[in-house]
Amino acid sequence: MRAAVALLALCLCLGACGPKPAAKAQGKVTPSGLPVPRFVSLKFGEVNARVGPGDDYKLLWTYRTPGLPLQVVAETADWRRVCDPEGGLSWVHRRTVEAKRTVMRTAADPLPLRRSPKAGAGVEATMAGRSLADLGECKGGWCQVSAGKAKGWAQDSELWGARETVLCR
Repeated sequence: MRAAVALLALCLCLGACGPKPAAKAQGKVTPSGLPVPRFVSLKFGEVNARVGPGDDYKLLWTYRTPGLPLQVVAETADWRRVCDPEGGLSWVHRRTVEAKRTVMRTAADPLPLRRSPKAGAGVEATMAGRSLADLGECKGGWCQVSAGKAKGWAQDSELWGARETVLCR
């Protein structure tokens, strides 16, 4: 009887304490095991964007901005369907993106970066319009960003790639 109880306890522990299942996207396990949608950034200064997931598909355009934030909305084992800050959808090879989180100020006007995550805080730096920054922590609708030596807080609604919502379909 003790052996049966011990076996049952072991089975329960393995079920609760065992390896975590791969991340699920809309009820399906993704090839990478990561959630979809998720954000990535471009690794290189020249990345081909295609109509479909393969080198044999038509070339749509070439991205030329390393660090550009992209949202992965679908994937195959080797390809990622991404949405860019302009709303463009395309497929890029998985080796051309990395998990590093960046954001973009898509508006043309500059964005004040605050010393703390509140509207009345002093301005620490200014983020130029149409520029990129590394994404730090986010809390309460504010995100800490940095570019070079400049660092500060901005509302997540002012930064493309800060919110975890689906941006393209």
